[in-house]
This record gives sequence, C-alpha cells and structure tokens, in this order.
Amino acid sequence: MTWEIALGLVWTALNSPVGVSVVASIALWLINKVYAARPAWQQYEGALIKAVQWAEREIPDNADNKYMLRADLALQYALKAYERMNGKRADARMREQLAMGVEIMHVELEQTGVL
Repeated sequence: MTWEIALGLVWTALNSPVGVSVVASIALWLINKVYAARPAWQQYEGALIKAVQWAEREIPDNADNKYMLRADLALQYALKAYERMNGKRADARMREQLAMGVEIMHVELEQTGVL
C-alpha cells in the first residue's frame, strides 16, 4: 500500500459523518481544556483582596511612589499567605502569578469602589 492510498483512506474516513463527529468532539474537548484553565492566583483571590486592602491602609496617600510601595507590600503579604497555606515558599512562576493577581485585584477593587 502506498502512502497515496493510505492518505486517501484517512481522508475518506475523516470526511465521513463519523469522522467529522470525532474530529469535532476532539476539538471541543481541547477548547474546553484550554478555556477552563484558570490562572494560578485565582485560588488565592481572598488573600489577595486582603493584601491589597491592607497595603492601601499601610501606605499613606502622600507617599512618594505610593502605587509601587503598595503593590510591593501587597505582594509580600500574598507571598506570606501562600507560604502559610502551602507550607513552602512560592517559586518564581508562582511569584509572577501572585504579582499579576495583586495588580488585577487592585484594579478591580478600585473600579468597584472598595478602596
């Protein structure tokens, strides 16, 4: 059997109703797996909210570079909370995820008027 005949058989199988259904099912399964993946920081959302609120209270509004100071303080709080919850220090990837979560939570809390 040559590769042309094999390719023809595969093409015929994929163009059948069963083949199309199988390909569509696999595609939907992959899309659901990718779409359902949540950022790692979302499971620590409560701790991130507390961290942002605490940093807002600790750093005065008249401080120089207050946003960076608050973000750094909130991240430190979040990292300590992560360590308490998991019993280990966050690796570099998790630190990035938590830093992103702190920024997102800060924006969301400001938009909703909580801060």
